Parts: sequence; C-alpha cells; structure tokens
Amino acid sequence: MKLKLDFSSSKSIYLQIEDNLIKAIAKGDLKIGESLPSVRSMAEDIGVNLHTVNKAYNELKDKGYLNIDRRKGAVVADLPMEKNEIKEKELFDELEILISNSFLSGIQKDEFLKLAEKIYNECEVVKND
Repeated sequence: MKLKLDFSSSKSIYLQIEDNLIKAIAKGDLKIGESLPSVRSMAEDIGVNLHTVNKAYNELKDKGYLNIDRRKGAVVADLPMEKNEIKEKELFDELEILISNSFLSGIQKDEFLKLAEKIYNECEVVKND
C-alpha cells in the first residue's frame, strides 16, 4: 500500500496516515477483514517512527474503522458502521469547516457539490459490492 504523505505539511504525519487509510477503506483499496501491515513494517516502509503509525492505528480503532488483535494485528472492521448521533454531529462540524473554507476560497456551490458527489460515488462502489 502506497501512502501519500507530505512531510513539509503542518498536518501531523499520524493524521495523514489516518486520512490515507480511511480513504483506502472507503474506496475499497483495503477490504473488510483485510490485515494492514504491522506497525513496524509500515513505519519502516514510510520512514517514520513506529509510535506514529501506532497512534494512527489506535485512533482508527477508536473511531471504529479498525480492529486490533494481538494475533492478527490491525484489521479493517466490518463497515459501514451503524449511524449514530454523536458521529453525525462530528461529521457535521467537520463538513461545516470544509464548506466554509471552500466558500471563502472562491469555490462555487455547484463545483463543491459536483466534487462531493464524485468522491461519494467512488465510495458507494464499495458499499454496493
């Protein structure tokens, strides 16, 4: 698996790892029940400290995207999750910031909605498999 990381970004590397893995799961590059590389292996492959990868894996476990098993390591959870009000509120808050940034950056509503639909449709392919 190839992760796209920007070591010059102000965004933490563990958050970039999380984002990459969430997108890979949603788009079907990582399948439900698939094992991820070990923490040590991924850290070596991308050239980061193993604690960075461990933090990303644990955050994804806490969010419900991964299961961590002593024998199998990190495994993609059974997704999609059940919808819940807490998660919906978190997503609303994140989306509100994203839309506000897009608006202030001059992106028109129809452009934003087309982009959102394109990305969502890429994820729906996985849901319908």
